[in-house]
Amino acid sequence: MNKTRLNISIDYDLADFIKIYAQENRTTASEVITQFILGLKRRTHRQHTETIFADPNFSQALTEIHARIKDGSAQWHTFDEVFGE
Repeated sequence: MNKTRLNISIDYDLADFIKIYAQENRTTASEVITQFILGLKRRTHRQHTETIFADPNFSQALTEIHARIKDGSAQWHTFDEVFGE
């Protein structure tokens, strides 16, 4: 998809928050804003994304991890723990 530049003005505290949030989640402020706007567009046009459960093992694993995230029992690891040298 072609991209364009959009200049916006936001409060300093929101700008600081989005920068920290993006860094903690290994993404960019642009990507966070893009995903927010895309979600807004999908809700506005009623184009909700659907999870595809074609592979039963994938479906089961996705359902299990979703439940563990919701109940707080998921064990989180740092990026270096997972992909470190």
